[in-house]
Amino acid sequence: MAFMHDKQELKPGLVIFRRSDVKHRKWYCRMKLPQADRYKTISLETTDINDARNKAFDHDAELRFKVKHHMPVFDKTFAQVAKEYSDFQKQRADAGEITQKRWEVEDGYINKQLAPHLGPIQITLIGEEKWKGYPLWRRSSGKGRKADTVSDWTIRAEMATFRSVMLFAVHKHYIRENPRMFNARLKLGKPRGEAFTPEEYRKLYTHARDKWLQKAESKKARWYREIFHNFMLCMANTGLRPPEARNLRWRDVCEPRNGADGRQFLPIRVRGKGKFRELVAPMTVATYLERIRKISKATQSDDFVFTTYEGKQAQTLYASLLDDLLNEKIGKEQITLLRSASGKRRSIYSFRHTYATFRLMKGTDIYFLAKQMGTSVKMIEDYYGHITPSQNADAILQGIPGWEAVAEGSGETASGVNADAAGTKAKPRAKKREGKDLPAAGKASRSTRRR
Repeated sequence: MAFMHDKQELKPGLVIFRRSDVKHRKWYCRMKLPQADRYKTISLETTDINDARNKAFDHDAELRFKVKHHMPVFDKTFAQVAKEYSDFQKQRADAGEITQKRWEVEDGYINKQLAPHLGPIQITLIGEEKWKGYPLWRRSSGKGRKADTVSDWTIRAEMATFRSVMLFAVHKHYIRENPRMFNARLKLGKPRGEAFTPEEYRKLYTHARDKWLQKAESKKARWYREIFHNFMLCMANTGLRPPEARNLRWRDVCEPRNGADGRQFLPIRVRGKGKFRELVAPMTVATYLERIRKISKATQSDDFVFTTYEGKQAQTLYASLLDDLLNEKIGKEQITLLRSASGKRRSIYSFRHTYATFRLMKGTDIYFLAKQMGTSVKMIEDYYGHITPSQNADAILQGIPGWEAVAEGSGETASGVNADAAGTKAKPRAKKREGKDLPAAGKASRSTRRR
């Protein structure tokens, strides 16, 4: 075979060799089954030639013993172990230990990627080379779900399932490999949300309101476009996850409260990823929600906020409408916003990424932002570490001698997420009270974000 290197025949039907397709120098043995045109290959786990010969003869004797007593000869393949693992996860999902969605996702990774790549290989032969080589194979072998290239985030998720299958094999005593090999997280590129820039976002919602909405060809089409326009504004001004938006009911939108500075904000209770939390939103979001309520057929307390024309829960959250809008040619440049500057395709999640990016650009404390978005500080750092210090100059340099606040009436343009303010002159900065700057109008203050 082409990958055999330093091949030595110890006796007819028994050879030892090194593999040319791996970096290590460990020996393998290949044994022919008695009275059959089949072979079994085993890693001898040694680089010493004499030790390899002795182990090869031992394995050959064990093989003949199994054949003589009609015992299973071959180790399980990766595909067989992966199927066992998936069946086990399905049982856990049926018992309520994990979600059905988690089982479906893992089963999809196994059937679509892992099994086609690793399926025929004996589970005992899958080691560090296959583990570390998976990202390279994945990038060169296929496409992502919505893009021409596979994202590092997708590869990381697939490898988590790969790791789970191998640890399952250790638990079942199918392999003796040290499981720590598969516990190690590979250093893939940091995931980055495909946020809109302030200029892109301003063009997007303006085009949706002024031209895209007017081009609707029927009453139903106009209804959907109007709903989506307000849905988009809600998402970009709250940082909601799509599952949280899908589960949002009218009863979850609370009565406005007053912050420590006397201004109102809108609390919203959200559920997603098996967790409950409360976030705060500017009162502009109440306006967008009220627009939705006026034309919705589902306005009772237990009804979902984002629905279909018939009043049913919007399972896809208007994904086709987003694609339609992002494929529109916008502005004098006649550009589309379907893909970011990096070439990656945008999705509903892009509004959450836009919210986080704009908040960081405005100097929002990363701890409070993580609490608001229902995630960890580390996740914020991983996703949005590309936000540069120059974009946070006001927050970083505040209080340093020689750094003065922007003068009132300076005409500084707004770049926040608030759609009603974008593209207009910024409001003058509030005068200091008790040594602190009041937060800009229309945004929840730090005191409210603590709640």
